Amino acid sequence: MTRIVLADDHPMIQSAVSSLLEGTDYRLVATAGSGAEALTVIEREQPDIVILDVQMPEGNGIHVLRQLRNDSNGLPVVLLTASIDDHQFAEALTLKVDGVLLKNSDPALLLECLDQVREGETWIDPALGHRTAVASERSQHISLSPRERELVGLVRKGMRNRDIAEQLGVTEGTVKVYLHSVFEKTGVVNRTELAIRAGEFLPD
Repeated sequence: MTRIVLADDHPMIQSAVSSLLEGTDYRLVATAGSGAEALTVIEREQPDIVILDVQMPEGNGIHVLRQLRNDSNGLPVVLLTASIDDHQFAEALTLKVDGVLLKNSDPALLLECLDQVREGETWIDPALGHRTAVASERSQHISLSPRERELVGLVRKGMRNRDIAEQLGVTEGTVKVYLHSVFEKTGVVNRTELAIRAGEFLPD
């Protein structure tokens, strides 16, 4: 029996998923209504797969996924969402999400998704397939210099401009020039977004 934790703040979705899993070899062992609660429940239940809504209070599904990966937790994660914007989708792929399913898709696709994820495969809703290709193509066309990649790595660590300047042996003004160049190339709008999406722009 494959144990599932579902995090979604809509009781109707919780009920629908519970009903869908009845009679299958998947068992819904716990639910959560927020991102913060999801992390607590996941720690307590140690499920085989977790299903996360993208839009939740107190830390959305992307936040929970990011926290799990930051903790080196490779738990299989499926995002079940009404909608997902390009930045969220790109970050989810960077964080090695295992599945993404739209709520308006055929309910049977959730079981297909879970089957694939359980086998170690990645499953993306067919309606999002073209966005996967676009995200991949976009990342391939971003060409950062070695120094710019080093800068991105330091920003991801949360370092301030002054500390980065000392690390690189340049002035703070030069760091700002590098940052502006990275923003232009990647399309991010601030340091926070750059830190969150750094994995998209750095080699594995």
